[in-house]
Amino acid sequence: MTPVQKLVGLVVVVLALMASAAGVTWQVQEWRYGKQLADLGKTQALAITEAGNTARQEEKRRQSAVNKEASDAREQNKAAAVDAGTADAASERLHVDAKKLAASDCAGDSGAARRGASATRAAMVLSELFQRADKRAGELAAAYDRARIAGLACEGSYEGIRSARE
Repeated sequence: MTPVQKLVGLVVVVLALMASAAGVTWQVQEWRYGKQLADLGKTQALAITEAGNTARQEEKRRQSAVNKEASDAREQNKAAAVDAGTADAASERLHVDAKKLAASDCAGDSGAARRGASATRAAMVLSELFQRADKRAGELAAAYDRARIAGLACEGSYEGIRSARE
C-alpha cells in the first residue's frame, strides 16, 4: 500500500468517524429536544387545564352573583305586590266612603241646606274621577316599582361581574 493510499484510507476512516459522531450527536440532540418538547407539552396541557378550571370557577361565581340578584329582585317584587295589594284595599275603602259621601244628602245636618240633584251628580262624577285617577296612579306606581327593582338588579349583577375584573 502506498502512502497516498494510506492517507486516503486514513481520511476515509476519519470522515467515517466524523459522520458517525455527527449521527450520534444528532440522535442525542433529538432525544434531548424530544424530552424538552414532551416536558413543554405537559406544562402547556397543565396550563390549559388550569386556565379552564379558573374560567369555570369565575363563570360559576358570576352566575351565582347574577342568580342572587335575580332572587333578591323576585323577593322585592313579591313585597311590592303585597304593598300594592294593601294600598289597593285601602284605596277601595276610601272610594266606597267617597261614593257614600257623594250620594248622601245633608238632611241629617240641620245647619246645612239640602243639595240639589245636580250637586249630587257632580259629587258622583268627582268621586268616579278620583277613583280612576287613584287606580291609574296605583298601576303606574306598580310599574315603577317593577322597573326600579329590575334596574337595581341589573346594576347589582353588573357590579358583581365587574368587581372580579378589578
